[in-house]
Amino acid sequence: MIISILDAARNDLIEGFHFYEEKESGLGDYFLSSLYADIEGLKIYFGIHPKAYKSFHRVLAHRFPFAIYYTWDAETVLIRAVVDCRRKPSWIRKHVKNV
Repeated sequence: MIISILDAARNDLIEGFHFYEEKESGLGDYFLSSLYADIEGLKIYFGIHPKAYKSFHRVLAHRFPFAIYYTWDAETVLIRAVVDCRRKPSWIRKHVKNV
């Protein structure tokens, strides 16, 4: 299975990196490493997570309060959004709807 991170999700990861890097130097790198490990796990475990919005499945990150929203087809897992779960639920719905 191939993993493809769409531009919206890539921007979400960059935003998260900057947030954590401002908190402590090096924490942004740890954030990205951790989230990419969770994303790589979808090569094996895609599809077992509950649908959170329409056809989007959601997996919760292991080390940070983030959720990864994805879909898949026959060959590719598409990472659509990577969202900070501390945001308002209405903001999360709107963000995921717009990807």
